[in-house]
Amino acid sequence: MAPAITTTTTTTLALTALLTLTTALPAPSLLPRQSNNNAPCFLPGSNPLPAEVSAIATTLASSITCSSTRTTLSGVPDVTSGSISFSSIDFSQAEGNGQSPLAFALETFATPEPLADADLQTFEDELDVYLATEAGVRSVGGALAIKVPKFFLQMQVSRIQTAQGNPPAAPGLQVDHLRDKVIKNAAGEDQALLDQVVALAAQLD
Repeated sequence: MAPAITTTTTTTLALTALLTLTTALPAPSLLPRQSNNNAPCFLPGSNPLPAEVSAIATTLASSITCSSTRTTLSGVPDVTSGSISFSSIDFSQAEGNGQSPLAFALETFATPEPLADADLQTFEDELDVYLATEAGVRSVGGALAIKVPKFFLQMQVSRIQTAQGNPPAAPGLQVDHLRDKVIKNAAGEDQALLDQVVALAAQLD
């Protein structure tokens, strides 16, 4: 049997693939990580994916499991990485309470002080389920509001790695670049929330 791939390694591979090209459910309710037609279990649709998203989906296929009984955004199966299921951190569930995607991300994916004490594995698991769900949403042509919390999570992972002495080397994974991605995709959100993102990007210790 091939050795298990750690969550940290999987996340690193997924994000590296992106750059190169430009709570858990019970076992009986899980689908195989990869279906018989070689499509990852979290891709219910057949719409073509952007190259970088397709590469990420391929990388995550070996580590993401899918629920056979529960769906989330646009009918995508609820996905799990490590001990984190997307349904437990689904930004869309907060919209009914009037909370925007960015407000949800700032509250749900907050980091401790000092930043180096953050649990990197947990943040990477959270990012992986967001990456997988985004790919699934794209496969069915769904709306992409998920990009705001996804980019915020990527920024948080980059901040933690930097604070822990392992800053990402790739330009596309730098905190400032990801900060700009959050701001761009969250255009129209409350300025106070955008200011919080800018402030966080400057706090790297």
